[in-house]
Amino acid sequence: MLFLPILGFWIANEPSVKPIETSLPPAIGSEVLLDQSLPFDTPIEIKPFVIEGSVENFDPEARAEELAKTFPRKWCGIYSSFDEESNVEVILTFDKASPIGQIVDLKGEMTIGDIKTPIHGNLNAKSDQLELIPLSDKLIPGLEPGGTFISLQGAKLFGWKSSRLDNPGGRLELNDKCDKKISKAPNLITIW
Repeated sequence: MLFLPILGFWIANEPSVKPIETSLPPAIGSEVLLDQSLPFDTPIEIKPFVIEGSVENFDPEARAEELAKTFPRKWCGIYSSFDEESNVEVILTFDKASPIGQIVDLKGEMTIGDIKTPIHGNLNAKSDQLELIPLSDKLIPGLEPGGTFISLQGAKLFGWKSSRLDNPGGRLELNDKCDKKISKAPNLITIW
């Protein structure tokens, strides 16, 4: 361990060594005297108060139970990779929706082009954030194992978050009305 010497500063017309002044608290003896002037029988009065403003009465657990029953089980759409000009048709079906606290646990299958993969999802009933995780180890065009689809507002629009930094990701647009045809034009939906 290296110790540096204490350096003194030279100030004009001042002695080079000044005594160190410290103020220590007075020593407290082993006995502490209690102030007997406070009456112990004084009643304490508690005054009522009113909280003004809004109070959140939203119950995310009840909404999660409702969403588990009413969440659409089939979604159709298009996945567009940011680095390619291709659009791939997607069909998403959920077999199971279970409420766990304020989260709805979703399990099902996703068909991307010609490839099917099991999928696991978590829907937050309070914030409507949805995360879908493809569980396949197959190489899906534009998607890689380990990535996730993330949506901040339900199941209509997702962003692909790749497991690698050099993959720019993509965009997944879904619709719960699968009887409508979706065009192959980028980011356009045509209803016939």
